Amino acid sequence: MQANLYALGAIALWASLASLGVSLQHVPPFLLTGIALVLGSLLAWPHVLQDPRQWRMAGSTLCLGVFTLFGFHFLLFIGLRIAPAVEVNLVNYLWPLFIVVLAPLYLPGVKLRTVHVLAALLGFTGAAMAILGGRDSLAQTGTGPAWGAGWGYLLALGSAAIWANYSLQTKRMALAGRSFPGAAIGLFGLVSGLLSLLCHWALEPAVSLSGRDWLLLALMGLGPLGAAFFLWDKALKLGDARQIGILSYLTPLGSTVLLMLVSGRAWTWSIAVAAFMIVSAAVLGTRAD
Repeated sequence: MQANLYALGAIALWASLASLGVSLQHVPPFLLTGIALVLGSLLAWPHVLQDPRQWRMAGSTLCLGVFTLFGFHFLLFIGLRIAPAVEVNLVNYLWPLFIVVLAPLYLPGVKLRTVHVLAALLGFTGAAMAILGGRDSLAQTGTGPAWGAGWGYLLALGSAAIWANYSLQTKRMALAGRSFPGAAIGLFGLVSGLLSLLCHWALEPAVSLSGRDWLLLALMGLGPLGAAFFLWDKALKLGDARQIGILSYLTPLGSTVLLMLVSGRAWTWSIAVAAFMIVSAAVLGTRAD
């Protein structure tokens, strides 16, 4: 239960990411990600100042963390540029399904039962309905040519695989007694943020940010691109990766509902059905064992 509460905390923060992103859509994506990740890393600095050894880790661990945070956002943002955003977002939300079905390949002693597969598929179907049902609220479309859509979906799939791999690797390291300290996520975010800012400098036009922009960036950095990663890390180290993966389908539901509330859109039947399916999947998955 404690692990699930940590996961729900991360999910609640990630649900705000789309709304914050819409409010900051005029900010180039790599600049947005870079600033937010660097700000998010500040949460770890008090712990590191007390004990600098918390940022001492194997090179492979640092590479895993940086590759994940940078690679996940890099592939997703490029995909969003060359393919319709709603569909790219949907493909990207295959990562909870990947966590569930790939868990036995990563984690010793973990078996995949039929109920886990059914819960994961039910959750993904609900997530698809939530995202597609909130299409008008998202009000975004890809700007690239039609021939680029396939590549955009492939990049989103790669982004999903990267996050699922990181989540399962984190759990496997914890089971093997090689878990990295939570404060290490601050280093992952700092290095990934600096790489994103480098991409901004090389690939994107310079822009000026208002005081409101900086406030929203601080909220994004300290929330969905900061505290959420630390909560997710705690959840994975303490809980069942299969159950946490199924709970993660609450993220697109919460994100879509929040966008509809912010934009003043009416509640639709598809969102209601999606909510029922996702909650049912979460209950089924958490009671599977």
